[in-house]
Amino acid sequence: MKQDSLQPIVSLLESISPLARLKLLLLIGAGEACVCHLETQLGYRQAYISQHLMALRQAGLLDSRREGKYIFYRLAKPEVLSLIQQAAQMMGVELPHMETVAPEEQCGCPTCAPTPNLISLNQI
Repeated sequence: MKQDSLQPIVSLLESISPLARLKLLLLIGAGEACVCHLETQLGYRQAYISQHLMALRQAGLLDSRREGKYIFYRLAKPEVLSLIQQAAQMMGVELPHMETVAPEEQCGCPTCAPTPNLISLNQI
């Protein structure tokens, strides 16, 4: 077996191995989420999350779409969830239940604020 043929597997496993990336993949799951929701759910800073999202996009694991100033992320390869679940089962680890990203009152993204945000007089 040529070792070079194994490199894509090594690259995939390296891409998902940081704990923050595993959490992001599990949290996004079958849906989609914007950075503001990921930040709220995980308690990480926006810049830290963005770094990991960029790495996952570069690995071909995430797709994104822009809606105004917000970027929404979804899995490009949903099979990665099965891989994570199989690894957890093999290691006897129960995966944490990741809550579905829910709209936030203070968030202005299109998911949370389906109507356009109006600028208050205090903001002018």
